[in-house]
Amino acid sequence: MKVAVVCPYAVDHFGGVQHQAIQLVDWLREAGHDSKLIAPGRSGGPLGTEHLRSSVNVPGNRSVSPISLNPLVYRQVLEAVDGADVVHVHEPLMPLVGWATLGARPLVATVHASPSRLVRTMYHRAGRGVRKIFRNVDVLTAVSEAAAAPLRLSGLHPRVIPNGIDVASYTRDNRPGTVVFVGRDDPRKGLDVLLDAWPGVLERHPEAVLTVVGTARPTREGVRFLGVVSEDVKRRVLSESSILVAPNLGGESFGIVLAEAMASGCALVASRLDAFAKVAGGAAKFFPPGDSGALANAVAGLLADPKGQRRLTKAADRAVKAFDRSSVLDAYLKAYGDAVEHTGS
Repeated sequence: MKVAVVCPYAVDHFGGVQHQAIQLVDWLREAGHDSKLIAPGRSGGPLGTEHLRSSVNVPGNRSVSPISLNPLVYRQVLEAVDGADVVHVHEPLMPLVGWATLGARPLVATVHASPSRLVRTMYHRAGRGVRKIFRNVDVLTAVSEAAAAPLRLSGLHPRVIPNGIDVASYTRDNRPGTVVFVGRDDPRKGLDVLLDAWPGVLERHPEAVLTVVGTARPTREGVRFLGVVSEDVKRRVLSESSILVAPNLGGESFGIVLAEAMASGCALVASRLDAFAKVAGGAAKFFPPGDSGALANAVAGLLADPKGQRRLTKAADRAVKAFDRSSVLDAYLKAYGDAVEHTGS
């Protein structure tokens, strides 16, 4: 099967949606399918990626999105997907690349974002208009219940296919006293909450080390800032860490870094967000979003409790199986087949 995977976010920027799109192309190829990625950016992505025009950074959802706003991408996208057996677009409502795919058929569309309360209200009140936007989508999917719920308010019926990881490819060399954060330097990722909490952790565990992946900041006591790193470096740091902290403030629909950390043998300390609870369940210690004191107590308590860490990692070993590549890829292949059948019916 020839599958054109379209991502509206620039692949020369670090991001969860980009990573999922790139990974999916690789998995499809390994399964014997002819797949390519189409996305903004000047570089990045698997071999054969069709790079669209350069991107601009647009703020939204307490983050920054590197997208293309050049009207010429409409023609580029349609030319790039021509000849595909099925087109799979991630974030179809993200301009302009996502919009350009809405005329392609057969079409599978995946929604990743968990929108704000205001946007959810708009989905509910403008149900007919939302359904009209998606009228050419043969199979609509969402990565979580948090992402699916607003679509259902509009009368749509998305399938939930979670973000995936190759569980067996992660290694473990977890070292006591090592804590890791993985994420961009966006306010909603909550890094400032963690940094505010860290002195309280060091008071009780002076030997503890926090490694920050994906963000560069001025040096702080007991903190290593690695900035943006390769996938291999990120995996190595996760494998060497005993605890992952996800202090996000909101706006999350999934939390792929939680799944990656579970596969790497990390115990989890995370904000009490619905999306995180769905992913981690009983494999995490949760704290109220934005509460640096509660975060410090959770991390310090877990550092002092190796048995507690082991209980969480055992629970993680069970939970992470739901996000393994085998089940995720099978679900998408089923969606592709259904989209082709729907178009021909």
